[in-house]
Amino acid sequence: MNANQLINMVIRMVTRRLINKGVNTGIDIAARKGRQVEDMTPEQQKEAQKARDLAKRGRKTMRIGKRLF
Repeated sequence: MNANQLINMVIRMVTRRLINKGVNTGIDIAARKGRQVEDMTPEQQKEAQKARDLAKRGRKTMRIGKRLF
């Protein structure tokens, strides 16, 4: 492995982590519908948690689908 390959590998790893963090943050904001957690009622917090769980299940399903095809 040469230096160029190592640099590219590190850049891909860092980029993948940043993109995943951004996607997860976006899903969390969408689940909360832009509201702060402190301003939400317990019922709204449960609804937001269900939305996050649904997104998590969707990501798992996509991962399984990638393996099959």
